[in-house]
Amino acid sequence: MAVFEYKGLDSNGGAVAGIIDADSAKVARSRLRKQGVFPTDVKEQVEGATRGSGLSVEIDVAKYLQFISKRDVSILTTQMATLVGAHVPMADALAALVDQAEKEKLKVVLSKVKEKVNEGIPMADAMAEHPRVFDDLYVQMVRAGEKSGALDEVLRRLAKFSDSQVKLQGQVVSALAYPILMTIVGTLMLMGLFIGVLPRVRTLFDQLGGTEALPLITKVVFFIGDTLTSWYAIFIPITVGLVYFGWNRWVRTKSGRERWDRILLRVPLFGKMNRLVAVSRFCRTLSTLLLSGVPILQALAIVERVVGNVVLAKAIGEAAHNIREGQSIAVPLKQSGEFPPLVTHMIAIGEKTGELESMLTSVADAYEEQVESTMAAVTSLMAPLLIMLMGGVLFFIALGLLLPMMNLSSMIR
Repeated sequence: MAVFEYKGLDSNGGAVAGIIDADSAKVARSRLRKQGVFPTDVKEQVEGATRGSGLSVEIDVAKYLQFISKRDVSILTTQMATLVGAHVPMADALAALVDQAEKEKLKVVLSKVKEKVNEGIPMADAMAEHPRVFDDLYVQMVRAGEKSGALDEVLRRLAKFSDSQVKLQGQVVSALAYPILMTIVGTLMLMGLFIGVLPRVRTLFDQLGGTEALPLITKVVFFIGDTLTSWYAIFIPITVGLVYFGWNRWVRTKSGRERWDRILLRVPLFGKMNRLVAVSRFCRTLSTLLLSGVPILQALAIVERVVGNVVLAKAIGEAAHNIREGQSIAVPLKQSGEFPPLVTHMIAIGEKTGELESMLTSVADAYEEQVESTMAAVTSLMAPLLIMLMGGVLFFIALGLLLPMMNLSSMIR
C-alpha cells in the first residue's frame, strides 16, 4: 500500500484534507467516496518533500522545514502507551495516532508503520525502517515489549524515559540561551562602535593634526577599527571557517574524537556539567532497557552508542567485555576513572543484590537533580562573567577615545 494526501469536500460542502492509505489513487478516491468525502485532489505522499519526476516534479518547501523532534516522539509514545494499555488493537491505535499527529511528515511515517503492521510485520521492525524518528534504543525496547507481551508497560517506561530526555535537553538549551544571547548582543554593540563611531572620531583627530602623537591604547583601538572596516575584514570569516573546517576534520578521526571528548570532560566550568549529563544518560538509558527486558549485553551495546562521549563509551565497552567473561560491570567502570565513585559503588551493590535496575534509576534521579542545580549555578556564574568581559572591552574602547580628548582639552586651556 501507498499513502495518499487528499483534499476534498464533505457531505455539507466543507473543505477537508488528510491522508489515506490505499493500493492506488483510484482505490483511495473510491474509499473516500464511501466515507462521504468527495475528493478534489489525491496525490501520493512520501517521506521527502518532492513528488513526481522530471519537469513535473513538485517541491513542498514546508516539508523541508518540518522536523520531528524528541518532544514529538515523546508525545507520540505517551499516546501509544495509553491506547495499548486500554487494549486497543495495534492497527486501530496506529490509525488514531495518524489522525492525531499534527506534522504531515510524522503522519506519513506512522502510516507506513501501520501499513507494515497490517501486513503482519512486528511493529519494532516497521519502526526500524525510520531510524531518524525511532532510534535504535526505541526500536529495541519496543521489540523487547513485543516479545515479552508487556508492550504497554514498556511503552510507559519509554514515554517516561523520553520525557526525562526532553526535560534534560530543555535544561541544557535554557542554560545556554542567556549567555549566547548576551554574546550576540555584545558583539553587535562592539561592531556598531568599531564601524559606526570610531571612523568619525578618527576623522576628527586627523583634522586636528594626525594620530602620531596619540596614546598607544588609542592607536590599538583605531587599528582594530581600521581592520574591521577595511577589506582585510574578509579574512576574519575565512580564517574562522578554515579553523572550523580543520577542527571538524580532526574531530571526525578516531584519535581526535577521543581527545576532544576527553577535553570536554576536563574543561573548567563546563567539564563537570558534561560529565553529569553523560553519566545521567548512561544510568537512565541502561535502567530503562533492563527494566524493559532487553538483555544486558544488548543494552550495554545500545548505551555505548547513545552515551554521547567516546571516553565513557570505551569504558562501557570494557564493561560489556567483562560480562562476556562472567565478571562484574562495576570494575572496568571504576578502573577507567571517568565514572564518579557513587555510580560504580551503586552498580556494584546492585549486581550483588540483584537490584541493578533500581540502583541505576536512583543514581539517574540523583544525577539529573544535580545536573539541574549545576546548570543553574553555571548560568548564574556566566552572566556576571560575560557582563564583566563586555564591560572591560567597552572600558578599553572608551579609555582609548577619552585619553586624547582629555589631552586636547588641557592643551586648549
